[in-house]
Amino acid sequence: MTYVIHGIFSFLATAMFGIIFNSPRNRLLHCGFVGAVGWLVFFSSRDLLLEGDAVKASFIGAFAVAVVAHLFSKRYRTPMIIFSVAGIIPLVPGGTAYNTMRNVMEKSYDAATVHAMEVLMISGAIAMGLVFAEVIIQLIFNKRKTA
Repeated sequence: MTYVIHGIFSFLATAMFGIIFNSPRNRLLHCGFVGAVGWLVFFSSRDLLLEGDAVKASFIGAFAVAVVAHLFSKRYRTPMIIFSVAGIIPLVPGGTAYNTMRNVMEKSYDAATVHAMEVLMISGAIAMGLVFAEVIIQLIFNKRKTA
């Protein structure tokens, strides 16, 4: 039941961010689906496979977002960025970034440093997941063209 609730809310959040980012109206449901897939992959891999490691789970979630976004991009002849930008929104570590700034304001610099490092590592993992998926997909499509 937890996965259903997480899937529904990540779908809604991503679709709403699609509205904010001016995604085409006929692609909002697809944007929501991409975000829900990314979040559910993140959530399940963090809890079931990686014993709570949010950095590795963010990489895997971003990888899933990029793959699904690329498939939708090809299928609907729409730029991939429409799906991927909205799709990574659930993975962004906003709460941890907030905790970083809150700890800085409270002059608790040790805790702020820990949270800041986590934000940086998760952000880097998201970027790497998107890039790695793009490279692998390009290699696959280039290999198909030459065969």
